[in-house]
Amino acid sequence: MNIIKYPSKAEWGALLERPHRDASELRETVLTVLDQIRKDGDSAVKAFEEKFDKVQLDGLAVSDEEMAEAEALVSDDLKEALVFAHANIEKFHASQKFEGEKVETAPGVMCWQKSVPIEKVGLYIPGGTAPLFSTVLMLATPAKIAGCKEIVLCTPPNREGKVHPAILMAAKVAGVSKIFKAGGVQAIGAMAYGTESVPKVSKIFGPGNQFVTAAKQQVSLHEVAIDMPAGPSEVAVVADDTANPMFVAADLLSQAEHGIDSQVILITTSEAMAEKVDAEVARQLALLPRQEIAEKSLEYSKLIIVKDIDEAVEITNEYAPEHLILAVKDYSSFADRVVNAGSVFLGNYSCESAGDYASGTNHTLPTSGYAKAYSGVNLDSFCRKITFQELSAEGIRSIGRAVELMAEAEQLDAHKNAMTIRIQSL
Repeated sequence: MNIIKYPSKAEWGALLERPHRDASELRETVLTVLDQIRKDGDSAVKAFEEKFDKVQLDGLAVSDEEMAEAEALVSDDLKEALVFAHANIEKFHASQKFEGEKVETAPGVMCWQKSVPIEKVGLYIPGGTAPLFSTVLMLATPAKIAGCKEIVLCTPPNREGKVHPAILMAAKVAGVSKIFKAGGVQAIGAMAYGTESVPKVSKIFGPGNQFVTAAKQQVSLHEVAIDMPAGPSEVAVVADDTANPMFVAADLLSQAEHGIDSQVILITTSEAMAEKVDAEVARQLALLPRQEIAEKSLEYSKLIIVKDIDEAVEITNEYAPEHLILAVKDYSSFADRVVNAGSVFLGNYSCESAGDYASGTNHTLPTSGYAKAYSGVNLDSFCRKITFQELSAEGIRSIGRAVELMAEAEQLDAHKNAMTIRIQSL
């Protein structure tokens, strides 16, 4: 890994940059695919599946027979793990239910909010170098708890036209019934515009590569809402001399193996720890089946030595990582000072893999510094808040004159008149 010792604040900006690719080429491809999907629907989706995923599809929908076949292919142990993880995810997200209260803001003026589910949501599940069946649980579970009427799932098939059986099994556990064979930009376009087979949705969720992220951002301009601009995965580990270097190296590599554009960063107050982790990363890397992917990812990764915990806090908040692991002695105090992060893991035993799969928290999180402005997916992501207000005659007397004065000052006479005629009627 690249070791940087005691960088100055002036160097932080360049040091914390994420990997980038040529956006102009990416945007052109995305726009071409989306335009074709909007015009030609299913036939365009199938054509792009043949071009990008190298598969010829007769139809896009996953059949009942395919669901039964997939269930038979998934081991009982994995089924039990899926059910167990689903229960924890359900428990955590159910605790987030909104309870609106009526508030009397002034005599005779009652205001409140009601939470209502988004009726149609689309879930994108990547299936490229790794079939992310865990993401099915992370997205479909809160969607079901929220009460979304229609949950549409798109995921790329293999070259035989089959969806990975664990993805289908997770969909069954989480209660998804409409599943379609479509990946990448064409999947996003199908859910955004609707096709003969794929229903048009109101909001699209799910991670993906830079093409998927660009497609989500593009359709969000006019067609649908999106969860967040989530791109390549990343982790920052903060470690002092009490950390376990084997644990730290394993956490760094667990993100590095996601993809060649993933980024992992270690921030440490100990030069000795930095050296131990560097050596341990090399040792564990050699044993990984996805060694080649992790190796390329590590080219973008950094091992940063800072002077003290205060500086570690500051540089961490500046980076705003998707995942943040605090392998430090006083992790509770550090956590209190974290203001920019997607999901935080406290102490040596809290590996990021726990949150990825089965602790109950959601792993669909903001990347690329978006944690400074976005939350990770939660129950509210699948809901809308509708505001209500009720004024009595007493309410008109309470706030009427203030409304008149403010409307008049903004030169909106019709606004003023709507209140004035009510005041005069009393």
